[in-house]
Amino acid sequence: MSTAELNQKKLELIAWINRLSDERLIDILDGLKRSSSNEDWWDELSISQKQQIKNGLDDIEIGDVISSSQFWKQLKDG
Repeated sequence: MSTAELNQKKLELIAWINRLSDERLIDILDGLKRSSSNEDWWDELSISQKQQIKNGLDDIEIGDVISSSQFWKQLKDG
């Protein structure tokens, strides 16, 4: 991507953010901005969040996973 294209994309994002009114989305974007700092995001997680990530990684190691399509079907079917 050229410098001009990158600058145009930034301007479009700024305009989009300025039009936002959804507080939740603004909080998510703010969290994303803060997470890109030099701080380690892992240190910001709660003990519960760290345990959930560990559990997910353990599930992957033992093959206890489902495909994306299975996940969405189960979510839809409730």
